[in-house]
Amino acid sequence: MIDVKRKLKNFGPLEVLVLSSIAYVVVMLIWTASTRSAVVQKANDIKANHKLVVEFINNQVNECSSNVEGTTPWGDNCSSAWISSKIVDHIINNLKLNNPYKIDKPLIQTSQDPRIQAEGKAGQSTDKGIIFVTESNFESEAGSEWVIGTCVKSPCVAAGNNELVSAYR
Repeated sequence: MIDVKRKLKNFGPLEVLVLSSIAYVVVMLIWTASTRSAVVQKANDIKANHKLVVEFINNQVNECSSNVEGTTPWGDNCSSAWISSKIVDHIINNLKLNNPYKIDKPLIQTSQDPRIQAEGKAGQSTDKGIIFVTESNFESEAGSEWVIGTCVKSPCVAAGNNELVSAYR
């Protein structure tokens, strides 16, 4: 028969530390496995939002290329520069964007450099799920670039954790 009192007498701080470490690792593995699907779903929702905005902008560029005299849904002439704030307001009010993080900020915002915002570079922190677009207007000259970016999951700077796309006129 096993002498339990004798085994417990030799049970010291090192044994407690080892058992508690093992318990911690097991609990964290279970927690990570159980929350993985929710994290993946949020990342997919953010990517869908980003794709929707990019497709909307590209469709407007294509429509204006075929009808230079037309106007955009937000009221800018196809042949002139498009005002960033008008585009953002139109997207907020008319596109059905799903906010998986329930952030109390607009889901799409202008930024001086969306690349830095989406990647969180140079000490900049960024909010996951917010779509950042170039603050300067989308000029009408051929080859004008407008950047659209978002952070999908932390850390934003890691490969695959952000989405960056350039739209050209």
